[in-house]
Amino acid sequence: MVIANKATGANQFYIKIDMKKKGLFITGTDTDAGKTYISSLIIRALRAESVNTIGYKPICCGDRNDAVEFADASGLSAEDEAVMKRINPVWMKTPAAPHVAAMFENSPIEKQLLLDGYQSLTESYDCVITEGVGGWLVPIQGMEFSVAELAVAIGDPVLLVVGNKLGALNHTLLTVEAMRSRGVEPAGLIFNNLIDELDTATITNKGIVEDMCGIEVITDVIRGQEEIESWPFMEILGL
Repeated sequence: MVIANKATGANQFYIKIDMKKKGLFITGTDTDAGKTYISSLIIRALRAESVNTIGYKPICCGDRNDAVEFADASGLSAEDEAVMKRINPVWMKTPAAPHVAAMFENSPIEKQLLLDGYQSLTESYDCVITEGVGGWLVPIQGMEFSVAELAVAIGDPVLLVVGNKLGALNHTLLTVEAMRSRGVEPAGLIFNNLIDELDTATITNKGIVEDMCGIEVITDVIRGQEEIESWPFMEILGL
């Protein structure tokens, strides 16, 4: 059953869905693949379909720009520290991998804190879009707890953002292999074109990757694109 549910404090109605709370986990082939950009487009697309959605950036290292963008995409104010704390519970000031930042700041990152933050959001929203940090195997607390382990613990379908450039074939195939080694089958690939004028490599990458790893490219985003179709993500979520 689907019923209208007015969001608290907002003049907008959202769809309340009778289903287990769900979301998507967004990872990337490398640090600059465009995870935040793509995640924000997905958040906005789902909200436009009246799915009450919020972005979750468990860890920021260096600046907090990714979490600010998530707040904006989620229709919330980044000026509200309580909002930012929910969207981004761990903010390390050191611009490095979480494991390194935690060592420099003498502040170990607790896995349960990140999971509790996710769970809290699922109690208030119908869909949580979680973005990892860096690539799939970036360490959070040693190799015992990396982005991969966080994604597995959260348990949502995982989408892989591919920064489409020369070298993307290798980055994508390595990441997919690492995901499968942890029992995670990617729900789809999102190609993010990082340059305005595509060359031979960027034009052919999509088809070759699909053939080689057997995973569908569910959408192909051009540089500077401001909107994304919601239906591939609605389909994965069963909406």
